[in-house]
Amino acid sequence: QVQLVESGGGLVQAGGSLRLSCAASGSIFSVKDMGWFRQAPGKQREPVAVISSGGSTNYAESVKGRFTISTDYAKNTVYLQMNSLKPEDTAVYYCNYKRNYSTINYWGKGTLVTVSS
Repeated sequence: QVQLVESGGGLVQAGGSLRLSCAASGSIFSVKDMGWFRQAPGKQREPVAVISSGGSTNYAESVKGRFTISTDYAKNTVYLQMNSLKPEDTAVYYCNYKRNYSTINYWGKGTLVTVSS
């Protein structure tokens, strides 16, 4: 069993900041990477930022320079610092976890981020 619990979402004005957290528990081992995805109303879920177990990061072009992903693998926690938020960042943000040598994606239930103009 794997549990991913996101927190930190909310309502913020454009230009503001939020920090999301994802606490992972249960059968967390052989981590390939952890990351954040988002899904806006009427749109498909898309990757936002991913960090590998070795610390390599990848970001969606739309968030580069504004969002920063970090992790404390000792605590099985991943963070997403979001600065200079835009209304188009409004979405449900989901935490994701992948294991090495596995095609299974584990997901949290999501946390809503709303950016007002």
